[in-house]
Amino acid sequence: MISLPPLRALQAFEAFGRLGSVTAAANALGVSVGAVSQQLRKAEDAAGIALLERSGRNVVLTTRGRKYHDRIAAGFDQFRSAQGWIERLNTESVLTLSCLPSLASKWLGSRLLDWQEQNPSAVVRLIGEDAEPSLDGDQVDFRLSYGRKETEFDHWAKLFTDWVVPACSADFLSRHPVKSPQDILDCQLLSIEWSGDQGKASDWATWARSVGLDRTQPSGLVAFSLSSAAIDAAINGRGFVLAQLSMAGDDILSGRLVTPFDLRLRLAESYFLAWDPAVLEKPLGAELRKWLFGLGRHQDQMVARLKLARTGATLAAGRP
Repeated sequence: MISLPPLRALQAFEAFGRLGSVTAAANALGVSVGAVSQQLRKAEDAAGIALLERSGRNVVLTTRGRKYHDRIAAGFDQFRSAQGWIERLNTESVLTLSCLPSLASKWLGSRLLDWQEQNPSAVVRLIGEDAEPSLDGDQVDFRLSYGRKETEFDHWAKLFTDWVVPACSADFLSRHPVKSPQDILDCQLLSIEWSGDQGKASDWATWARSVGLDRTQPSGLVAFSLSSAAIDAAINGRGFVLAQLSMAGDDILSGRLVTPFDLRLRLAESYFLAWDPAVLEKPLGAELRKWLFGLGRHQDQMVARLKLARTGATLAAGRP
């Protein structure tokens, strides 16, 4: 029968390997340095091999110690994940949404406030982040993201498919009038560079090819890592942006942005919603998911009804 080391010894060993020093492990565990050292010796005695290499006050893991730690750490990661799950159950009234930063600021944020006003008992947290969270361990209930990243989640569904269109401020257009779509490529252009794991953003060359222009390469570009920053720069009269209609639709309808030509390009992938099934047991969790899907359907319908013109945009008659 295999004899396991004491749990405290394994805990001290895992903390030492994760944090890199006896002092850091002691601080993390809330015990003395001597107590950690004692537990590390117990871990070595139970393992029957040298897990640590000591040189004066310097202590590091041996090669076998590192391999042993990798296996021990996996178990403690499971403990932390389980604890996170318990803590989430203890905060059932909080609904946490993780969303791509520009989508959060330009599309979801204000609409989510409307939903919360209709459901005043709900406590909602909106987190803008590029990295895909773990819905099992990061205390996140919903994730709104783009592209083929849905494969990272067990439960997901398409939300909406976006389009881009050249847009600028009315002031910029008055200073740089364009008579044809080709003229846009000679203006100051604002480009958006997405992170590599999100896929390739629709760029100006792709748009130019999609509308059949003879010349597809722009004269010059200023690149932004956030769609929201590029849209704000266009609103401030700094150039043309390939504006996503989900994020710039309100600005186009209000006249803060204008579209000289209604030449749209559909994005290659769709936005999607992923969720932790446990959220559906939370108060208003199922209602929020239903509302988010409705919001996605409304976005698709709004784009289909949006009539773009040189002076702005209007919505065709009818309701979604």
